[in-house]
Amino acid sequence: MIDFPTLNSFGHDPWWLVIAKAIAVFAFLVLTVLAAILAERKIMARMQRRYGPNRVGWHGALQSLADGVKLALKEGLTPAGVDKPIYLLAPMIAVIPAFTAFAVIPFGPSVSVLGHHTPLQLTDLPVAVLYILAITSIGVYGIVLAGWSSGSTYPLLGGLRSTAQVISYEIAMGLCFAAVFLLSSTMSTSEIIGSQHHHWYILLLLPSFIIYAISMVGETNRAPFDLPEAEGELVGGFHTEYSSLKFAMFMLAEYVNMTTVAALATTLFLGGWMAPWPLSLIPGANSGWLPVLWFVAKVWVFLFVFIWLRTTLPRLRYDQFMGLGWRVLIPASLSWVMIVALIRAATLNAGDTARTLILVGAGVLAAIALVGGITRAMRAPRDAVAPARPTGPVLDGAYPVPPLPPGASAGGPAGTPATEVTHA
Repeated sequence: MIDFPTLNSFGHDPWWLVIAKAIAVFAFLVLTVLAAILAERKIMARMQRRYGPNRVGWHGALQSLADGVKLALKEGLTPAGVDKPIYLLAPMIAVIPAFTAFAVIPFGPSVSVLGHHTPLQLTDLPVAVLYILAITSIGVYGIVLAGWSSGSTYPLLGGLRSTAQVISYEIAMGLCFAAVFLLSSTMSTSEIIGSQHHHWYILLLLPSFIIYAISMVGETNRAPFDLPEAEGELVGGFHTEYSSLKFAMFMLAEYVNMTTVAALATTLFLGGWMAPWPLSLIPGANSGWLPVLWFVAKVWVFLFVFIWLRTTLPRLRYDQFMGLGWRVLIPASLSWVMIVALIRAATLNAGDTARTLILVGAGVLAAIALVGGITRAMRAPRDAVAPARPTGPVLDGAYPVPPLPPGASAGGPAGTPATEVTHA
């Protein structure tokens, strides 16, 4: 029998157990960040047929820790002309919400710790999923304020891009949550996992999962959606003027946010800490401390996909990125929520099997249409989104030249004929 925690399971822990849980969550996130940075460099190296870090520690295992120590010990430089209070506060605004969002993520069922029966979760709320969405939105203010307070053009452009990016993709992400709420009838993370005891929501809400998977990449500013820090266009984006420990805090916030959105996807769509089939058939697979292993494994699957996407796909143009969000993902999310609501209302008196089959069938059809829409949007010709540039006259045997101003001669310097300029 699986011991699924509910909202009534929280609020009874002694103070020392609450502190121990908070320290455990913090340690898990820090260790995951160190391992993710090392894994990213190793996996990218293998995909690019080169060596990754292999000098510091056993096969480079301590490279992430060495880089963190190096950044912490470097001299912190503050450029002239910055808004210093906000400039120093922005990294903290980015990193603190990244950690606090993990407070309502379930790691496992209820277990016994020194005689106390407690859930493997720091706390839970009736609106836990909305809490995560709100906290991660606050973290974006760190990016925006970092770009504005730096007093430089490129960081300001990166901050503005981040603002538009969050507005665009959080709408689609929130609509994905609405479909989950309709089926589970709750916003509590622990109770959402309990509602997936028979069927994971990736099977019933496949379009929501696809849209969320795309939105979470855009939400975390990861390639191919890393427009706020595009080094080819903005040097480094919003953190161009940051160095030393302040720069490290932005990187820490990015990787913690990656872990948070991966854990949220695991909780909402992959059954959280429940063992996958056929491992779930093993007695005791979903009890005790073993579910922590399933939870961590699912989170790392998403982290691997983050790394895979960065290594494989080129960065999108900004017009493509915004068009994907507003023209495809948001309308698709809204339409799918309406379909789920209609199916739920039409099958109130039907059995669970009939409702499941209808949702799976509708989800597969909607997912096929969604993938087709995304493919069509990504293959749109450049002329459809950017005005054509005017071309000048093409001289005989010459390359096209820019159009000449009114009244100017087509000849070269000092009245040289155009044909001589062409062959010069």
